[in-house]
Amino acid sequence: MTISPCRSSAFLDYKDLHQLLLNVQEKCCKTQIQYIVSISIPIDFIDPLVVLDKFSQVNTLNFYFENKNKGEAIAAIDAITKLEITSKHRFSQTEEFIKNCLENVINFGDTNQPFAGSHFFCSFSFFDQHHQLDYPFPSATIFLPKLQVAVKNSNCCLVLNYLIHPQVNIHKILKEIQANIKNLQSLANYSPYPDTFAHNFSQNRINNPHAFKNSVLSALDKIESNYLTKIVLADALDVKSCQSFNLFKSLNNLRQLHPNCYIFSTSNGQGKNFIGASPERLISIHNQQLITDALAGSAPRGKSPTEDAANANHLVNSSKEKHEHRLVIDFITQRLEQIGLFPQTLGPRLRQLSNIQHLWTPITAEIPHHIHPLKIVSQLHPTPAVAGAARDIACAEIRRYENFERGLYAAPLGWVDGKGNCEFIVGIRSALIDGDRARLYAGAGIVAGSDPDKEFAEVQLKLQALLKALV
Repeated sequence: MTISPCRSSAFLDYKDLHQLLLNVQEKCCKTQIQYIVSISIPIDFIDPLVVLDKFSQVNTLNFYFENKNKGEAIAAIDAITKLEITSKHRFSQTEEFIKNCLENVINFGDTNQPFAGSHFFCSFSFFDQHHQLDYPFPSATIFLPKLQVAVKNSNCCLVLNYLIHPQVNIHKILKEIQANIKNLQSLANYSPYPDTFAHNFSQNRINNPHAFKNSVLSALDKIESNYLTKIVLADALDVKSCQSFNLFKSLNNLRQLHPNCYIFSTSNGQGKNFIGASPERLISIHNQQLITDALAGSAPRGKSPTEDAANANHLVNSSKEKHEHRLVIDFITQRLEQIGLFPQTLGPRLRQLSNIQHLWTPITAEIPHHIHPLKIVSQLHPTPAVAGAARDIACAEIRRYENFERGLYAAPLGWVDGKGNCEFIVGIRSALIDGDRARLYAGAGIVAGSDPDKEFAEVQLKLQALLKALV
């Protein structure tokens, strides 16, 4: 549906908005259809993490996403419409849900600014069915937020979404908008998160070290017999604090400690949050240009420049690490080609993070308008970087080896807008937070030549990096 937007301006024209809302409500009465009015307003800079802190509530959905390198952060609060799915068709159902919603969206304001317009926030679990019946997140959650604040470099955009129907009170909506803007303006330049680190947690391993190493040895036997080429085995660590974890201070620590990663948090609307600092982008699409990451093969950072360079040199020359990396590149390019895309592989490079470094190859492609981002997500998840090869066999073996529910670990998390733009990451280096308890997840890729002791050490390195940020 097309209704002329108001003129682009640095302030909200309430008169124009009032008239538009009345027009939409009148149309609702005639068509018996509910519409969504999406209002985009440029505002003064506000830290989206502060918005998440001050506006989110325990019993509502919320989502947080930050990429410091790209100068981007986004907070989404509450849901005006949502879909929860437990089905193997979750990606196609998500695509259909988003398309149906967008048919009834009416945009108001400056939709040309970064992050303007409707954004749908999505979280998927690694497997489409949970073995743990009480796992706190469904296999897919998609929602359109009531309030969204996003930053791109120095530009800040507020998006407010409202469901309009014949009985809605237009004057109440206008008052609520004014109150939201006033409350947001009071948060400008507010930064309440000093560097805070605490380590007095009790820790409980899900597996003992021998169990993990034995799993690696068993997997190596299957690789040697050509039953598998690669499998990613994860480990989990349960942590308990003397008081509830502070979600916002923990996220702030993550973004300080891991500026080269995607910092993320998604809630289930029942007090539980899945957070982390992921180095791995699944897909990003902007103006029909896709970029995805082949990220596999790793080594620790050195304690000195000389040791760091030696570790990096060993990584780029290791036949074992290069083999693991090539499996991911080949998988991604083949899966993109299967849906009619023409992927271009950029030169391999090092992705150096604060405590670990990876082999990294960006892959690009041009996306035709008829291919929805969720179709690509469905095609790629899970990659060999988080599952293994052959994929279906590896996933079945993961179920057998791991005695905990992966849930959202190593699964796609991100957003899709109304123009076909999107950003999805892989939820690795992550933790499930529930009050004073947290479960941390990390994994390692097992291929021919893997050493059980080294793989166990790699997983512990990843777990400790996340543990250091929790407070």
